[in-house]
This record gives sequence, structure tokens and C-alpha cells, in this order.
Amino acid sequence: MKKLTVLGSTGSIGTQSLTVAKKLGWGISALAAGGKNINLLEAQAREWKPELLAVMNESAAAELKLRLKDTSVKVCGGAEAVNEAAAMDTDIVLNAIVGIAGLKPTLTAIDAGHNIALANKETLVTGGDLVMSAAAKKGVKILPVDSEHSAIFQSLMGVPDGNPYKILLTASGGPFFGKTRDELKNITPADALKHPNWAMGQKITIDSATLMNKGLEVIEAVHLFGVSPKNIEVLVHRQSILHSAIELEDGAVIGQLGTPDMAIPIQFALTYPNRMPSVAPKLSLTDVHTLTFEKPDTDTFLCLATCIDAINKGGLYPTAANGANEMAVELFLKEKISFLQIGEFVARATEQAVNLKSFTLDDVFEADRLAREAVLSYL
Repeated sequence: MKKLTVLGSTGSIGTQSLTVAKKLGWGISALAAGGKNINLLEAQAREWKPELLAVMNESAAAELKLRLKDTSVKVCGGAEAVNEAAAMDTDIVLNAIVGIAGLKPTLTAIDAGHNIALANKETLVTGGDLVMSAAAKKGVKILPVDSEHSAIFQSLMGVPDGNPYKILLTASGGPFFGKTRDELKNITPADALKHPNWAMGQKITIDSATLMNKGLEVIEAVHLFGVSPKNIEVLVHRQSILHSAIELEDGAVIGQLGTPDMAIPIQFALTYPNRMPSVAPKLSLTDVHTLTFEKPDTDTFLCLATCIDAINKGGLYPTAANGANEMAVELFLKEKISFLQIGEFVARATEQAVNLKSFTLDDVFEADRLAREAVLSYL
């Protein structure tokens, strides 16, 4: 029996990953989560009986220790517990932690020699050079879980030299596609959390509404596939059927299509290079009828433009953009800033980043801290 470690087990990707694991007949080495959903964590621990349950929130960990004292599950609290889970013996580590908090566990898992199924895009956005270098040295694979990067990865499997001429990165456009800045002035968190195609966690759903998510994916694609930002084109594809594509030098376009169901890319990351029956429904193109593609509005959705500018500049600019966005989204969800201010604050904070071409992990976390402080100073 193969075994899986899931970091971020109570989130949307984490819970779907466990469904996929059950379908595959896999076991679970370790589970890790923030600790907001104690009831779900307890249920997961009782069902899967992992060797370790790592809970970031120490008070939640203490409560779970009491709840699970009748089991053999070891419960530990704090950030180091999550790193311990990432390092445990397993076949693959799926990192679905939200935000920059996923960076250290990814590096820890790589150092332990584990292949990574990566759903935490901030790992590459903030520390891409460090992560890809560490993975190369350890000889471990970084297998993308994001539907778009999985599609690109799958499309490249048919290319002998593995190098696309251009990446065509698709975006649903979120719930506000086609709206003007004037129409977005009074958007509430409830409005922004209504995604047209995907069921996701709060943070990534807001990022989809601002197109920040697509900006982060542009940065991630640069690191995953070794392409220049100028060779990545973002296309708004409202149906979310073509998950992304590559254009080759001779003009051929190769893409991956499927239903908008994360079970497909999750499972392929776990079973690569093999294919297995999936819990996801099959795609019927005759039911879809029409596929449309349009250019994104970067004047209205400033986050996408900021991310593209940040990866073109390189260094710690992408880290600053991500940190500013994490703080801005948190403020928006608490209704302390407006929807449009997310993009405005992210752009301002990113411009203030320190331009270091060579940096350490400590530099990454310092750039993140400064970007968050900058956003708070705008209030």
C-alpha cells in the first residue's frame, strides 16, 4: 500500500486529496492543518489513523490530544510539528497549505527526499529559486496539482525536448469578468466568494475574483517550466474546460481538457506517470457546445498586472506581491478595505520591495513581513 502525507488536510484540496487517496486504496502517513476545523480534523484522524496529526494552532492541538487519547494517533502542535509531518517517511507529500506558510514544509519535505504534489503555489511564488534548486539537488519531483499547471505538465509530456514556445494559461475570469472598476466599488466579501465554476477555500476564491490567483500562477509557471514571463499568455476561458495549453514553435497547440474537478489533477500528481480510474465525472464535449477565449482586463484587475511586473523584475518582488495580497485579502474579508483596494494596496506594496537578485530564506520572510506592514500602513 502506498502512503500519502497531506499538509492542509481540512481545506478544499486537502479533503479532495483524501477522497482520491481512498479511491486509490492508499494509506495516510501524516496529516497537518491549521486547526480551525477541529471536528473535521478529529474525524480525519479517526478514519485514516495517521502516525502523526500536526496542528499549527497549539490550543487546538491540545484539545485534539484529549479527544484522540483513545487512539494511537500522535498529536503535535506548532509550526515545527507541520515540518515534522513533512519529513516523515511516506511515498509523496501533498502540500495544500494556504499562503507562504507552506514554504518551509515544502523545503523540509524536499530535504527528506520526498516527491512533492504541490498545491501551495505560494511556495514557488515566494521561494521559487530556492525550492527548485533544492529539488534538483535532492533529485525529487515537483508535481503540480493546480489544474492549470497540471494541464501544462501533461501537455509537455508529448514534447520531446520538453520546452514549449509559449504557455497559454487559462483563467475562469472569476465572478466579476467584464465589470468595470465603477461596477466593482461596492463589492462585498459575500459577492466575491461566489465563484462560477470551482468550489474552493475563501482565500483562493477571493484571489480568483481579483485575478491575483492567475498572477500567482504566472509566477509559478516561470519556475516550474523554466519559461520567460513574456512567453506566458493569460486567456480568460469562462467554461473552465481547457485547463491550459502550450503552443510549439511550429504553431501546434497541445492542451488538456476535462471537467472542472480537482480530483483529476490531484490524482495525476499522485499516480504520475500512470493513469487510474477517477472519481471525477467524464467530459462530454457535446454537452459543452462552446469554448470561448478572451484577453484579461489588467487595467481593472490590477493584481494580475502587478504579478506579471513582479516576475519580470524578479528577485523578491513576487514575494512582496504575495505577502501584500495575503494581508489585503485578510482585511477585505474582515470588511476593513474595499474590493478595489486589494489590487491598489498590492501594487503599492510591491513597488516598495527591496530588489535583491540573490536571497536567502530569511530574506524571503523579511520581504513578506515588510509587504504586510506596508499594506497595514495604508489604512
